[in-house]
Amino acid sequence: MANFVKDNEDLGYYLDRGIDWDSLLEINETRFGEGAAFSDPEEAKQVYRDMLEMMGEFAADEVAPHSLAIDEVGVHLKDGEVVQPDAMNHVMERIRELEIHGMCLPRELGGMNAPFLMYLINTEVLARADVSVMAHHGFHGGMALAMLLLSIREGTTEIDPETHEISKTRFAEYIEEIRQGNAWGCMDITEPDAGSDMAALKAVGEQDEDGNWFVTGQKIFITSGHGKYHFVIARTEKAGDPNDPMAGLSGLSMFLVPTYEEDADGNRKRIVTVDRVEEKMGHHGSATAALTFDRAPAHLVGQRGEGFKYMLVLMNNARLSVGFESIGLCEAAHRIATAYAAERRSMGKPIERHEMIADYLEEMQTDIQALRAMAMHGGFHEEMAQKLTLRGLASNTGDLSRDRAIRRHQAEARRVTPLLKYLASERAVEMGRRAVQILGGAGYMREYGAEKLVRDAMVMPIYEGTSQIQALMAMKDTLGGIMKNPRGFVKRMAQTRWRWLSSRDPLERRVARIQMLSLGAQQHLLRRTAGAKVRGLSGKPLSEWPTAFFKNWDPKRDFAVAMLHAERLTQLLADELVCEILLGQAKRHPERADVLERYLERAEPRSRYLYDSITSTGGRLLSRLSAAEDEAERAAG
Repeated sequence: MANFVKDNEDLGYYLDRGIDWDSLLEINETRFGEGAAFSDPEEAKQVYRDMLEMMGEFAADEVAPHSLAIDEVGVHLKDGEVVQPDAMNHVMERIRELEIHGMCLPRELGGMNAPFLMYLINTEVLARADVSVMAHHGFHGGMALAMLLLSIREGTTEIDPETHEISKTRFAEYIEEIRQGNAWGCMDITEPDAGSDMAALKAVGEQDEDGNWFVTGQKIFITSGHGKYHFVIARTEKAGDPNDPMAGLSGLSMFLVPTYEEDADGNRKRIVTVDRVEEKMGHHGSATAALTFDRAPAHLVGQRGEGFKYMLVLMNNARLSVGFESIGLCEAAHRIATAYAAERRSMGKPIERHEMIADYLEEMQTDIQALRAMAMHGGFHEEMAQKLTLRGLASNTGDLSRDRAIRRHQAEARRVTPLLKYLASERAVEMGRRAVQILGGAGYMREYGAEKLVRDAMVMPIYEGTSQIQALMAMKDTLGGIMKNPRGFVKRMAQTRWRWLSSRDPLERRVARIQMLSLGAQQHLLRRTAGAKVRGLSGKPLSEWPTAFFKNWDPKRDFAVAMLHAERLTQLLADELVCEILLGQAKRHPERADVLERYLERAEPRSRYLYDSITSTGGRLLSRLSAAEDEAERAAG
């Protein structure tokens, strides 16, 4: 029997020792021994591995064989309801029977209490089998966890500060319905005239005289939008003019909206209508819906005006999930290409032994290992940050060491998330395309499945925040961090240069060189961005420098260079991060040095190219854009 976990040596490294399971167990399990779920940490780790291996077998034997049929049949709308392929319904029924939707829910809510990182790893495994199945499955347990997480953050979940067990939570009934596989949820943000620009959202949340909330508006491009429970972002605060703070993100609130009701016989009454199901390039088994809310009864989550804050909590997890999903698709592309190249003979030998094809395959393997290293690193820190934060909210006691740990984990997760989402999704497209090319004419034919991977991959750089949004986030955080702590940046440059020149470890020297290129690019962008500001400080007292420096920025002009090079900087930051993570692995486990060496061979010339592009190009285009902007302003004035 095939198994998508057992056949993956690199994934096995993380299950065995590449993840700090002890820290995850400490934050997830309150005790071991008599009366506890596990006698000791080793038993817990073995159970986790058994669970993932069960999912690996299920994905290989019961999901992957149905992938082409699910894609061919697709979904459609009939009498206002979404109809899924029979094969998809069969797979989802099997997932329900396996009780996988409750994998990460606490035991007191009927779940298995597994770490959230287990859910993310399972995302990769299922995505390798079929991304439509993975996406739809993700809106079950993932949304149940979101209900619990947001309830804890808003203070409507009661937790014992000693045992950390939940005695009461606001959405317990909904969570249980999802855990049993009888319903699922989704996240509704995008509108016809508002995608990445959330400040332009027009859906409205209104309250009646009795305090009840209602949502009105239209949402589009909603994955698994035929689900029952929808987290909806809507505007609750009326703005007086465009400059009013409430006209933007501060006027948004989050709601949980049940979209239909069912009687005891299963007859459904729609509260929110499904207007249409999109016909898409890929993900044919995953419904993408347009919805209309017409004074739909809603539950306000948190306080008014906190919608953007709560959305970010869900979005960060979703972006990590897309990273793991993309890795699963990359793995599928590499497996198809490798299997075909081993069998297809040309010029007297398998094409896997032709130099260019061998190079393609090795690069795919190396990039997958690099992406997985980044994903595991980010998933670990995100989980630690969230669960330490939730534990603090439950105990209501100050703990400086815990607060420092939270900030450290949050900073690392924030660093990783946009880089992972960007690089993994872009690599998914690239590897799907490469698989088709290696298969040649066979790759262009539907029966082999390679062309499906290309179609499925194309949405990865788009949904849950486009690649360009991720690049702008990474650029903003990186340059903003330097502005807030310039001394720390200078110190880091000095320490990195010293390692580059003096380390006895040749791998560490090579990694330090890539770090120097990244830091040099950051320094260049900061000089170009802040140069005029720094010159404007001349003659001002030192005490006024911080205030003067951070006031009156013009994003259109001051950040033009940084915005132009944001994607190049993001690629360079990603290479830097991957090399740091792989170097750490190689120091702990010497056999991982091979992965780092292979990655460095490709990252070193790429990083030099990116550095040169950032520091020596763009002036001509920026001059043209600036002239066009001046002309537009003159015409308007």
